[in-house]
Amino acid sequence: MYSKTFFKSIFAVLCFIICSNTQSQDRQFYQLNIYTISDKNQEQIIDQYLENALLPALKRQNIEKVGVFKSVQNQQDTLSKIYVLVPYRSLSAIPEVSDALLNDNTYLSAGKAYIQAQHDQPPYHRIETVLLRAFSSMPVLQTPSLKGEKKDRIYELRSYESATEALYRNKVEMFDGGGETALFHQLGFQPVFFGEVISGSRMPNLMYLTTFENMDDRTAHWKAFVASDKWNQIKDLPKYQNNMNHADIWFLYPAGYSDY
Repeated sequence: MYSKTFFKSIFAVLCFIICSNTQSQDRQFYQLNIYTISDKNQEQIIDQYLENALLPALKRQNIEKVGVFKSVQNQQDTLSKIYVLVPYRSLSAIPEVSDALLNDNTYLSAGKAYIQAQHDQPPYHRIETVLLRAFSSMPVLQTPSLKGEKKDRIYELRSYESATEALYRNKVEMFDGGGETALFHQLGFQPVFFGEVISGSRMPNLMYLTTFENMDDRTAHWKAFVASDKWNQIKDLPKYQNNMNHADIWFLYPAGYSDY
């Protein structure tokens, strides 16, 4: 008799195949804004701005799914980060939405404390913006199906850098054509996105976001990934050798008002 996990994996693969086939020509673009904050006061101001001003305003612009995530703290962290993931249908939609916000009086009023913050009381330490284009093998954001409390969930954001643009494109092809993206779905990683970075501070690189019920669930999934026959077949192919030279991993959890 097949287990529930087996059927969940099959369902995830079928959803992935359907999504890839029906939307392969409509790859989304993602804007990932990363706020570095110094204290709880800045965190509170940004939370109020995002929840009460920005996310409702984006929904008025027909952007229904926006992810807000916070960094899981460790002893080495001196500053916290808040990650805001916004999907767009095209690159041209980004400035269009930005202009629309400046003419949205409801947004300007609700976000006043953030928007009109004084120079000696800034709401953040700095902002980093990363622009991405969805992989052809996963052209749109997907919403994970997690049952546990948001505070316990683990969202794992990864950035893979390559030594050259050619090697970077080879790594992307490893996901798209080599079957790496499909393996994540097959093993139930519930990815939110895979994206090619088209503008950022770590280029050439790609980024992706996977989700888990908790850290133990994350550990079990990666153990299965490393042990899988498919992964060991892909990674040993001569054409995919040395296509990545640095990886960064950030553990996040969703804000209570996040759509993911």
